[in-house]
Amino acid sequence: MKSHEIKAVIEGLLFVSGEEGIDEKQLMDVLQLDRKSVKFYMAELKDMYSSDTRGIQLVEVAGGYQLTTKPEHAPFFKRLVQAPSSTTLSQAALETLAIVAYKQPISRVEIEDIRGVKSERPVRTLTAKSLLKEVGRVEGTGRAILYGTTKEFLDQFGLRSIEELPPLPDNIEEEQVEEEVDLFFAKFQEQMTSTNDGEDNKEIEEGNVQSNG
Repeated sequence: MKSHEIKAVIEGLLFVSGEEGIDEKQLMDVLQLDRKSVKFYMAELKDMYSSDTRGIQLVEVAGGYQLTTKPEHAPFFKRLVQAPSSTTLSQAALETLAIVAYKQPISRVEIEDIRGVKSERPVRTLTAKSLLKEVGRVEGTGRAILYGTTKEFLDQFGLRSIEELPPLPDNIEEEQVEEEVDLFFAKFQEQMTSTNDGEDNKEIEEGNVQSNG
């Protein structure tokens, strides 16, 4: 392959590896390149993404490479999360949140094993909403990120601690976790929406409505 083709393939590999990233050994194996060549192409990509015309950057994390957003753009991401259209959680996000709440600490791969579908997007959404956070990494090759719930999660769902989650039935199969707790989180979601609507109505009556923007 030509140089630009190799860099295009690496870019795709970085994209599909998501938040777990990809390490040098994996790149060497997949691309059939030596370590020196991999370092050369990664340096070129890193330089390319460092331009202020690009919205992502290439970083080295825990011995691997990962595409991330740029810190200076954080205010815009925060604004997106706080936008009215993103105040409710999707079914996928609710399922993912339920699984993490009961199985934490847990990796994205383990979440996907339970849900049976890719879960990178709901994990990102929940992390952006401060309902999930990184709590460590799996030992061994790859060092996958482990996720857990946050204080904001407890506050949002009216819990003082994780111990207050409703107990699951005895001998429940792992792949059934999200089915058993889905209704529980849906009820809280409805409660959150109802509470927000009630507060908005109260503010309107008092003539003290604040702009969403």
